[in-house]
Amino acid sequence: MQRRVWLSLTLILSIAAVSTTLAGSTAAAVPQRAAPETVGMSAARLERITDLMRAYVEAGELAAVETIVARRGQIVYHQAVGTLDLETGAPYEPDSLVRIYSMSKPIVSVAAMILYEEGRFQLDDPVGDHIPELADLKVLVRGTEVDPVRPVTVRHLLTHTSGFRYGFDRNNVIDQRYREAEILANTDLDEMIERLADIPLAFHPGERFNYGISTDVLGALVERVSGVPLDEFLAERIFVPLEMSDTTFAVPDSKLGRFGTNHRINRDTGELEVIDSPREGSFVGDVTFFSGGGGLVSTASDYIRFCMMMLNGGELDGTRVLSPKTVEFIQQNHMRPEVNYGANGGHFGLGFAVTMRPGSNEIGSIGTYSWGGAAGTIFWIDPVEDLAVVTMIQLMGSPYPLRQELQALTYGALTELNQH
Repeated sequence: MQRRVWLSLTLILSIAAVSTTLAGSTAAAVPQRAAPETVGMSAARLERITDLMRAYVEAGELAAVETIVARRGQIVYHQAVGTLDLETGAPYEPDSLVRIYSMSKPIVSVAAMILYEEGRFQLDDPVGDHIPELADLKVLVRGTEVDPVRPVTVRHLLTHTSGFRYGFDRNNVIDQRYREAEILANTDLDEMIERLADIPLAFHPGERFNYGISTDVLGALVERVSGVPLDEFLAERIFVPLEMSDTTFAVPDSKLGRFGTNHRINRDTGELEVIDSPREGSFVGDVTFFSGGGGLVSTASDYIRFCMMMLNGGELDGTRVLSPKTVEFIQQNHMRPEVNYGANGGHFGLGFAVTMRPGSNEIGSIGTYSWGGAAGTIFWIDPVEDLAVVTMIQLMGSPYPLRQELQALTYGALTELNQH
């Protein structure tokens, strides 16, 4: 798509204001912890990321973009450009709140693995052992509901091989049942489980990858096993220890000024249009349905701390969340040999996509693990190069190759490789 220059004067001024704020020492809220050259990266080459982000914003293709790069335990790049709120013209700041949608999944997966480390369940436990309402699920095979070959296990939830779906396919019979039951429109996770118990699985558990509500069910399992509501468990065991003070299921009134609009591309005009306002919607007010699959709001600064904890073997700034062996276990492929996810050597670990062999069109390392969100948010963690990257945008169904571009620019900024 050609870079279109149609921005209003307000948007242009917003870009200039934020770029000025972040120039030199980058974000005022989260200053650079190290010069890139001290960890084998080039500051000049990292600035190419800023040029890329500005190009997207100045063309009107994205309202705002924020990127953080960390290497060898240090933040070496943090820049943001654009407009936070297209309805008010407020500029995007380094502490802006964004909908991370499916980037909630890795966090909830880590929450489950905290309980795994405590011996509260085994990965091959039937989910029905912990959520009795799901003990007698059927599978729909050629129009007939039959008993599953094997029960849904915790591992199936973590790898999206459970047979659960999302309900988005209007030509799928099971998805129709999901929509009729309003599976993701509940008062709480218990109500979701009650509705889900009456709907068959799409296939025998473990037989293939299918992206669906598995992590929402995993969040319910965390609640049942721990005896603590999911929002409280995440706060107590992950967010507070890691100082992720802005990651939550509901944006409080005191922070609404930092929460922006979400967007899509208008099919007729090709321009951005607002589809979700920070002053209403599912992320404000009294939120009681804690969607582990897509319900969190966060900041780039919070999420990079989560990534750095994983990159550092489960510990950050003296606070341990997981054992390094558990982190290593998470990064392994947990799919059955005949089941694959995605392209370019993509497999699935415990809550993260994992690159198991070199790709043909994406630079990176074997063992890199990652995920993204529906509004175009991106992160990846490269243990080989001791590198983590988080990028935040708010565009549903983004058609842009932003991750591939960022990978090229980030890896192009390396001036030395780790010894491996």
